[in-house]
Amino acid sequence: MSDRLPGSVLFCCTMNSVRSPMAEGMLKALYPKQVFVDSVGVRQQKVDPLAVEVMDEIGIDISKHRSKTFDDLEDSSFDLIVSLSPEAQHTAVDMTRTMACDVEFWNTFDPSIVEGTREQRLAAFREVRDTLQKRIRERFARRPVVPG
Repeated sequence: MSDRLPGSVLFCCTMNSVRSPMAEGMLKALYPKQVFVDSVGVRQQKVDPLAVEVMDEIGIDISKHRSKTFDDLEDSSFDLIVSLSPEAQHTAVDMTRTMACDVEFWNTFDPSIVEGTREQRLAAFREVRDTLQKRIRERFARRPVVPG
């Protein structure tokens, strides 16, 4: 792990409707000017309203997120790609075979598959949000440089 923040990070998952928009929103909130952050999916689907709701609970608005795929990227040059699903990991590895880019795999549960009451579904989304938030804070924490 480097003490430097990457200049650009791409989060990717299967649909770009829950996990990767959440992660994108969190990292943008943590470093609004220091890191370029984007997200994509292998396929696209409109952002899940429950994802919007649980992100709003922590003060991050992802309601205007526009879902897109790897093919929709205007620029595919990123310092780091973080894959949040196995399918996205395969696509990211294929995409980066000919470029100098780090790829990390954070296998993250898809809360949209949870069935049950609204509260049970929201609980699943909150758990994924909190897990991603902890992981992002740990991975992208700036550590003080100790002289000597």
